[in-house]
Amino acid sequence: MRPIAVLLLVALLLVGCGSSEEPESTPTPAAAAAPEATFPQVVEHEFGTTTVEKKPERIVVVGLTEQDIVLQLGYTPVATTEWYGEQPYAVWPWAQEALGDAKPTVLSQADGLELEKIASLRPDLIIGVNAGLERKTYDQLSRIAPTIGTPKGGTQYFSPWDKQVALVAQALGKPDEGAKLIQGVKERYAAAAAEHPEFKGKTATFSQNAFYDGEIYVYPAGLGTDFLSFLGFTINPKLTPLVKNPGEQVAVSEERLDVIDADVIVFATEKESDIANLKKVPTFKFLEAVRGKRAVYTDATLSGAMYFLTPLAFDYILDKLTPALADAVAGRSPEAVVGS
Repeated sequence: MRPIAVLLLVALLLVGCGSSEEPESTPTPAAAAAPEATFPQVVEHEFGTTTVEKKPERIVVVGLTEQDIVLQLGYTPVATTEWYGEQPYAVWPWAQEALGDAKPTVLSQADGLELEKIASLRPDLIIGVNAGLERKTYDQLSRIAPTIGTPKGGTQYFSPWDKQVALVAQALGKPDEGAKLIQGVKERYAAAAAEHPEFKGKTATFSQNAFYDGEIYVYPAGLGTDFLSFLGFTINPKLTPLVKNPGEQVAVSEERLDVIDADVIVFATEKESDIANLKKVPTFKFLEAVRGKRAVYTDATLSGAMYFLTPLAFDYILDKLTPALADAVAGRSPEAVVGS
């Protein structure tokens, strides 16, 4: 996977623009069992406040990951937005059960927001907390339907996951359930950390899967790294001084690859050939984590979960990645992809 900024310009051009199926708005079984939502809700976000007067029935997700949260809270969106991966209806495996038999329309951001298509779906709520919205695009969407934008003080694509959950949950009239989702993630990770005291204090680096124009993109502390820090790892402190702009990854050249070295390195690879390509970089073999069998390589689904970082994705990561991290800390990590 390329950096977010590059991905939106390049990777989204490579994926399908959506489904031709008619949107399905029938609630999933989870919706029927969920506590009743309360309205109206006044939601504060980066672009002001949005009032959601009543329970939305036609939710359009224009962000890259919010469909997970909407589904987990018992709603079925009439439209989702494809990020990458070409998953059915832009819903990844960890959220497919919550989607059920629904067939939402799939939107694309490849050439910007599909405003006419969005309007044709007759939404009564638009969710874009992780959509890269600017004021102009927010205003355009707001003229179609009440729109929830980026969390206050957040960034276009790397706003804290828990703030995203809280915003979406409030807009859907379920702020208490949103808080429970957030707390549930933290509690499950705390329990796993207690089961693996060997993780505590070990340094870890989270890296993308490949070099692009001679650089690889890694994540400093607090930028999509909670799935490691919640387990007790200390995110590689050598990366912090290299951050140029808040909310951005750190680009590391082949010549400076030593700065990514840590007790454990997690590479978000997607296939075996990604590992082979990393090994072709001359400096890669000198990393202590690589030489000591303390590097973890993921498959495409696990890497996708680590980029999504929604509560459902966190659960998937916990199940699939924790055993691999235990092997890595013990110096017995296999040179093979980990995941499904």
